[in-house]
Amino acid sequence: MTEKPADPDRHRAKMEKRKAVQDAEVASKTIEKGLLIVNTGPGKGKSTAAFGLALRMLGHGRKVGVVQFIKGAWSTGERDVLERFGDLVAWHTMGEGFTWETQDRDRDVAAAGRAWGKARELMADPDMALVVLDELNIALRYDYLPLAEVVDTLQARRPDLHVVVTGRNARPELVEAADLVTEMTLVKHHFAAGVKAQQGIEF
Repeated sequence: MTEKPADPDRHRAKMEKRKAVQDAEVASKTIEKGLLIVNTGPGKGKSTAAFGLALRMLGHGRKVGVVQFIKGAWSTGERDVLERFGDLVAWHTMGEGFTWETQDRDRDVAAAGRAWGKARELMADPDMALVVLDELNIALRYDYLPLAEVVDTLQARRPDLHVVVTGRNARPELVEAADLVTEMTLVKHHFAAGVKAQQGIEF
């Protein structure tokens, strides 16, 4: 059975009403502020989304900082491309790999402490528009850093600074403090089918 084509006049009237509602909704939003954004959940794409925001900010000529809390110093495509922006990007990979790789809690705690110190330094830079704290959620999950201090510091940042925190298992206190929380849901992952990490997809 062939579907009856939509009435153009009816469609136009419907879209005009919808536009009026959308325009009114947008006009009602008047607050401008730095956001605390949390990307969490078991699905893939948390760091990727954060680096997408970094690229967007760089497109406006604004300065971006990145601190990687867990990932080791392997070469990644996102680091290579973002560092081409020169002085607009401050990139610091300060982790020593995942805890099952180091197998040394004291070493992991010390590395997380250094990374947090660098994060605080970047957040104190008045020229910094966005700071990505990659895998900070992992460091908090394993109690490598004092949760209350981290949350308090993030909440006390200057009013126009955007911060993105990534990693699974975001602590409830951080979720409560955040302005925007996105949970990446795992529906299907190629690793389960035996596909290894690939250049341009995972790194």
